[in-house]
Amino acid sequence: MTPDITNTRLSDDVFAAERQGVLRGWPTGAAVDFDAGVARQKGLPESKRFSAALAQAHAEGRTLLQPRAGVALLREHTALMNGLSPHCDLLPTTVDAYTRLNRYEDAQNGIDRSRAAGTSLLNGFPAVNHGVDGCAKLVDAVDKPIQVRHGTPDARLLAEITLSAGFSSYEGGGISYNIPYAKTVPLRDSIRHWQYCDRLIGRYEEHGIRINREPFGPLTGTLVPPFVSHVVAIVEGLLALEQGVRCLTLGYGQAGNMVQDIAAMRSLRKLAHHYFQDAGYDDYALSTVFHQWMGGFPEDEAQATAVICLGALAARQARVTKIIVKTPHEASGVPTLEANVAGLRATRQMVNMIADQARPDSADIAEEAEVIEAEVHAVMRRICRLGRGDMAQGIVLAFEQGVMDVPFAPAQANAGSLIPVRDNRGAVRIFDPGNVPLPADVLAFHRDKIGERAAAEGRAASFDMVVDDVRAISASKLIGRPAA
Repeated sequence: MTPDITNTRLSDDVFAAERQGVLRGWPTGAAVDFDAGVARQKGLPESKRFSAALAQAHAEGRTLLQPRAGVALLREHTALMNGLSPHCDLLPTTVDAYTRLNRYEDAQNGIDRSRAAGTSLLNGFPAVNHGVDGCAKLVDAVDKPIQVRHGTPDARLLAEITLSAGFSSYEGGGISYNIPYAKTVPLRDSIRHWQYCDRLIGRYEEHGIRINREPFGPLTGTLVPPFVSHVVAIVEGLLALEQGVRCLTLGYGQAGNMVQDIAAMRSLRKLAHHYFQDAGYDDYALSTVFHQWMGGFPEDEAQATAVICLGALAARQARVTKIIVKTPHEASGVPTLEANVAGLRATRQMVNMIADQARPDSADIAEEAEVIEAEVHAVMRRICRLGRGDMAQGIVLAFEQGVMDVPFAPAQANAGSLIPVRDNRGAVRIFDPGNVPLPADVLAFHRDKIGERAAAEGRAASFDMVVDDVRAISASKLIGRPAA
């Protein structure tokens, strides 16, 4: 347990002492050498550098595509990446569930069983077990920038191994990879562990190596109000910047209402610049990522493809830097290569068709952005007040007091009192704010919007609406309307 944390850069001595223990976490840690990692990163061609791809896309106004994928064995995972590469711009390596929980012995058993079975028996790539050598072979074998995607509250050893091997982007954060993923991990601990990850990336930055960092935007992926994910993204961005990170990608998970999704993405960039610059940071690169639908998917592949295309449309209309692309097999288990390619092709087609069309603008989008910005400012003010200006302390206290609250999250650190629901047009509204300090006029706005739906459906606004909304997409609707 970490009793106290502060948003201050880890000293070299503190980092070095902690590093000794981190690298002893699994035998493959012994092969990690920072200077060798710097040399390997410097030797990467520009075509494999994540930060360069993002910067070029931003400059050219293009939207990049990235799938999610990972299997147990190096040869098979390499083949999967090379199978995806012609259809995407950026490659993932999704890490298995055992590695996310630091259960490396179980991951090794999964590798051994996968070899014996001739097929992957893990739901991702156990990068720690494959070590620097295995991960470096993967980086050498692909032709696109590659990112670590996982879900790990304590991702220190994973970061050391993969970055030393040549991965040039690292996803996650001490909040976004705790609250939605873990149950009993203290928030202080996960934030402190991610300060280590960010300081490691900051050290690479100081040696001329720009590693991209991407907090996990969707959180639980279920009826998450935009301001909730925005606050987490901004706070994790500020924590990363303090440790020396200088390339950030902030994200948001598709909510389903086009107006709200476009407004959310526009407001995210604006708000991030505001808080980063207000904190004194001006030497950073900022990009955005839009996650296609993270909730339940229809089982029917044609219907699932429609969900994917809606996400592609919203993302491109919002001019995001990249899209995390889903597959038509989301409802049936770990997607195949073919399913991933199908999702990428559908997304590419939609992005291409609207690439040159004018960005939509309307009073509704402006109003929605204004509401989101008011919500974020209200919560950020309270976090700053709680922490007396220290963002790390403030966010821990905010979760303890329910000032920050993520819907449907399993973490004991999360109050779970904020209840969202959709309005009559499918935008996510606040049914019950719990202890989140939203302004009175904003809460009145949400009540009015929910009231419109209640009147249209001829029923009182209640938790039944929430349940109906959670199930709606898998039943081919956005709003959980009662059956006629």
